[in-house]
Amino acid sequence: MVKFIAEDIEMPALDERKVSRWIRAVAADYGFSVGQIHYIFCSDERELEVNRQFLGHDYYTDVITFDYTSGQTLNGDIFISLDTVRSNAEMVGASFEHELHRIIIHGVLHLTGQGDKTPETKAQMTEKEEKALAKLGE
Repeated sequence: MVKFIAEDIEMPALDERKVSRWIRAVAADYGFSVGQIHYIFCSDERELEVNRQFLGHDYYTDVITFDYTSGQTLNGDIFISLDTVRSNAEMVGASFEHELHRIIIHGVLHLTGQGDKTPETKAQMTEKEEKALAKLGE
């Protein structure tokens, strides 16, 4: 089950059924099924609070993924700062919707084991995001 929650911000316009089907399809591409994935949409300030409290990081970010995957079943909580998604979309000249979908699938890719800490793994992540976005029809 994929659940979308707005914590301290207005829920973004999202076709939840379509996005949930897409998430399950992308997970299946990597040999996983979806158990419980919770997307928590929030503000920059809430994201910073989560980053400080749980990861000991004192900076803003667009996505924080807590991975509770068991075997081949994806489970996790994915915090997404809509403020940062909006500013990132403006910075790269993308629509808010496109950037939101990119970040949504970015969290799923983390749950499948994809990292992005080195230039090489970051490039691989971007390639996988683009492939997944094409599957959504973007």
